[in-house]
Amino acid sequence: MAAIKKVHNERIVIALGGNALGNNAEEQLERITNSTATILDLIRPDSEIIVTHGNGPQVGMIQKAFTIASEHSDQVPEMPLVECGAMSQGYIGYQLQQGLGKEIARRGKSWHVATVITQMQVDPTDPSFQNPSKPIGAFIGEEAAKQAMTDDPTVSYIEDCGRGWRRAVASPTPKAIVEAESIMNLLDDEFIVICCGGGGIPVVKAEDGFGYRGVPAVIDKDLGAERLAEDVDAQELILLTAVDHVAINFNKPDQQDFDEMTVAQARGFCDEGQFAAGSMLPKVLACIKFAESGHGRTAIIGSLERASELLKGTSGTRIHL
Repeated sequence: MAAIKKVHNERIVIALGGNALGNNAEEQLERITNSTATILDLIRPDSEIIVTHGNGPQVGMIQKAFTIASEHSDQVPEMPLVECGAMSQGYIGYQLQQGLGKEIARRGKSWHVATVITQMQVDPTDPSFQNPSKPIGAFIGEEAAKQAMTDDPTVSYIEDCGRGWRRAVASPTPKAIVEAESIMNLLDDEFIVICCGGGGIPVVKAEDGFGYRGVPAVIDKDLGAERLAEDVDAQELILLTAVDHVAINFNKPDQQDFDEMTVAQARGFCDEGQFAAGSMLPKVLACIKFAESGHGRTAIIGSLERASELLKGTSGTRIHL
């Protein structure tokens, strides 16, 4: 879906990592409450912000809870992955609304906050559906994994970095946000919008041509944030993570941090294998795609703790043409 073009204030998409949100609901609410002041500091007089977030750990906890419960009670069914994703969007969004609402009230502002449970359209012919490779859920033993695949040939399990076997699902490329118009309308009414949690709930067009149906897959949260930034015609995409800068030779004596990086430089470092596939690489690739998507667009990678410094250029790495 092409970006919806209209006159608006500067728009900024802020992406929070799911691992930064905590290991349970109480810890998550505490961390969110502690971070909301930093998020609101990113709002300038002429800007609008859209917040998205990861949900990997949360989806895993939800699905594991239903799996364990279903094993011990015939009254509790197992919960499909797409519904687990929707649940995680709901409760993470609720807690972000709580935290942001309290900080907004403390500052005496009249801003509103709303969460949009967001579907992300994908292509049913995406090659990832033929080669599921995204590990999710709990670790199990090799014997149990092989038995699970024998019992249900539609399910795949893979060995994950020597830690055990995990279910593997497709990770298709995000194509369009189903609720894009709703998000835009909320922005026009001066809402802070929380949406596309976990990259969005993956859906495809229904076979009868009416509406959509969910598919068992996981959208890369960084690519989902980039799709969101394009679709709302944002000028800046900010990916908040655990490090202050993008670096090459990471954790080595000759580590080099970057305040700025051109798309050409970033692509060259990706080709050299400088960034880990499970952490920094998808972030840098998302930033490259966004910077190339329109004139004057800039992507920034930096830490949540120093988020207020990112737009000033005193922290983080800015990736641009």
